[in-house]
Formats: sequence, structure tokens, C-alpha cells
Amino acid sequence: MRAEKIRYNGFRNIKNVEISLSDGINVFFGKNAQGKTNALEGIYMFAHGKSFRTQNDRDLITFGESRASLELAFSGGDRKRELSFELYKTRRRECKINKAPAKIGEVIGLFRAVLFCPDHLSLVKEGPAARRSFLNSAICQLKPVYLKSLQKYNHILEQRNILIKKSEDAPKKYEDIIDLYSEQLAIEAAYIYTVRCDYIKALSEYVGLFFDGMGNGEKVSLNYKNSLKSDELYDLNEIKKLYLELFTVDRTREIAAGATLHGIHRDDIEIYLSGKEARIFASQGQQRSIALAIKLAEGEISREETGEYPVFLFDDVLSELDRDRQKIVTDTLPGSQVIITTCDISGFDEKILTNAVMTEVVDGRYEVKKAFS
Repeated sequence: MRAEKIRYNGFRNIKNVEISLSDGINVFFGKNAQGKTNALEGIYMFAHGKSFRTQNDRDLITFGESRASLELAFSGGDRKRELSFELYKTRRRECKINKAPAKIGEVIGLFRAVLFCPDHLSLVKEGPAARRSFLNSAICQLKPVYLKSLQKYNHILEQRNILIKKSEDAPKKYEDIIDLYSEQLAIEAAYIYTVRCDYIKALSEYVGLFFDGMGNGEKVSLNYKNSLKSDELYDLNEIKKLYLELFTVDRTREIAAGATLHGIHRDDIEIYLSGKEARIFASQGQQRSIALAIKLAEGEISREETGEYPVFLFDDVLSELDRDRQKIVTDTLPGSQVIITTCDISGFDEKILTNAVMTEVVDGRYEVKKAFS
């Protein structure tokens, strides 16, 4: 998959710019707060349908403007496509595929990208929500049905929680309708569980291989922590039945807590380093290597599922890795398109940047200098 050209208009500090990208390594360099990450953010949005820095489209619009636009031309699977977003401060965005109006759910998955940014360096140390977010973002690009099921699950969960809170004073009054929501919730939970099982098993295998290849001398493994306390269930009807039991057995506790206590919204990925919890026992350097291995594994699973690598976005993190790990990244991604941002080119091994296209970023302007050689 290749991002060929992206146009920004009124996006962050990028007033009106078109950037052409090479098939190999692209490096955006410059001082802080010039717009390097903004460029990556725009590309990322076409893969995930949202920014990795804000939840609100209005934050993405240039100060003093009422709208912004993004257009991406890309190729993948022997096809060329164009995607576009029109962002507004006061109303919902507009999406288009090849200039035809589309829903955001139809856009996600057409263009695929893997992002590795400073926030991901603490992926091992952060709480379950960060790992669930990673898991959902990675899978949604590969399986549109998963995205729909997740959206449906979250909607049902929200409604069920409202009823649970209402039932505190009159449990019997809402019992039947809560049971109805529990049935619907169990259906979606069963499907999401099976997809997550398969993904985390593949992720664990690839993370282990990448981490081992970094010469750390220890082994990393991942485990799917879920309400069923298993990752060996395969029959959807059986899984649904087990979730339904969980949604009914603790009704008294749920009413006391005012929330649904079991389900895929409480899942986690447990990360182990030589049998010990990496969250507790891994050093900062080991956590960094594990996080890198996770993102490389995400790309490898995407290639396995679709037949081609996604675009890799490295936002101001490669220069923080030692040169051996930098080389592992580029050696792992032969033939892939890679887009890197950095404040300091001197932090890179020159061999890694051989033939990279260097673009200097100054106050939202992008000037191609030359291919590094």
C-alpha cells in the first residue's frame, strides 16, 4: 500500500499544501511545532477515521477558519483511490470515496497505516484502556464487520448502563428490558471475543519474534485477559451463552456499581517478559522494545491479512532508538512505505536513510531537499 499524494487546506497550521510521497522512506525534519506531526496526523486520519491527538474535528481546523479539507490519493491491491474529508467547526464532517459521498465506516479499512508515536512508548506501562484502544484500531482496519459490531456493542452497553442506574430504586421495573439488552450485548460480545482471540494469538507470536530479534535475551508473550477467563472457546453459541450468564449473575453488584461489570469493554492484553508482568518488571528500555515489537507485529498481521504492508508512520520516535533497533525497523520493512518525523537527523544512522526523500518542514511549509545519500 502506498500513499502517493496528500493535500491539506486549513488543517492545523497547514494552510494550503500538497505533498507527494516516495514509495520508500520519507523523512519530515525540522524544529518543534513546525507541522511535522500535523502532516502525519492527516495521513493517519484516513486509516482510522480520527486523529490520534484529539477527539474533536474543530481542533484540527486552522485558527480563524471555519473548515478544513484533506485529500489523499493512494494505491493498494492494484487499485488507485482517492479519499477526502471536509471538516467543519459547527457540523459533522463530510467523507468521500473517489469523489462520491460516503460514510466514515466505509472509509476505514480502504487505506491502512500503522502509527508509532511517543504515546506508544508507554503502551506496556499504561492501563487496559490504552491496550484496548490499540487492539480496536488495529482490527478495525482489517475487519469492517468488527467496527460495526464494536459500535453496536458500545451503544447497547451505554443503554444498559442507563437502565442499571435507573433500577437502583426499582429493580423489578427494569429487569425484563435489562435482560433484553443483555441478550443483544452477549451476541456482539461473542463475535468480538473470537476476533480478539485470533488477533492476540497472532500478535503474541510476531511480538515474540521481533523482540527476540532485537537481541534482548529474554522472551515476550501476550495473553488475552477477558471476562470468560479463556482464549480457547470457538463456538459462538457457547460463547454467547457464557456472556449472557455473566450479564445476569451479578445483577445486584451491577446495580450497586451503576454499571455493567463484565464484557469486552473490560478486556486487556497481559504482556509478560520471561514469565513476569512486563508492566511491573520490564525496564524502560525493555518497554520501549516491546512497544516497537507490537507496532511491527501490527504491520505484519496487516500484511498477512491483506497481502501487502500498510504505510508505516513513525512520529518522532525512531531517533530515540539506538541504531541497532533503527536498523531492525528498516530491515523488517523491505519494500514498505515509511514516513518518519524527526527534529534531529543526526540521531539516525546514515545507512538507514540511504535513498530516503528528505523534506524540511518550516511553519507548515514542506520543501523537498533531496534524497539522502
